[in-house]
Amino acid sequence: MTKSQTDVVRAALDILDERGAAAVSMRTIAERLGVRMNTVLWHAKSKARLLELMADAIVAGASLDDLPAHWQERAVELICRYRAALLAHRDGAAVVTGTYAAEPATLDFAEALVTAMLDGGHSDQQAAWACWSLIYFTLGLTQEEQALSNRSTIELDVGRRPALKRVMPALVDASFEQRFEFGVAKFLR
Repeated sequence: MTKSQTDVVRAALDILDERGAAAVSMRTIAERLGVRMNTVLWHAKSKARLLELMADAIVAGASLDDLPAHWQERAVELICRYRAALLAHRDGAAVVTGTYAAEPATLDFAEALVTAMLDGGHSDQQAAWACWSLIYFTLGLTQEEQALSNRSTIELDVGRRPALKRVMPALVDASFEQRFEFGVAKFLR
């Protein structure tokens, strides 16, 4: 049976979801698909290319349909959908963070977010930088959330740092949804 690039990426995402990013390899994909490694390499020339394709498939999970008309509501909705797409896959944020995927779904998402910012009257530079700032913030926070997903508490020894001791309850607060909403509101104010 002939396999496509879509089959390779789907198998890679299945392995990601089941066993995590460390388990994804050309060999495990070939085994999953019942093909030789050459078949996998034909569709994803290298591990880096495979990760780009996986990242784009993850971002494709952020629907661009039925978005609010108002620029600010649209930007919030887009970045919330982006976060949900990352959270839909085990280690999803780590995979996307580790790549520079200039692929269709990633570019379409960036287009939608930049358009929202431009519609809000931001300059070209502000729109571009706000887009990247929102994406980087979301990737970082979501990567932390996924890394800590099996812990109920966060331990942090700050030593003799009075400011950090003072804000310790907020530093170890694992309410990622509230932290995400706070950050997005700050960016889009």
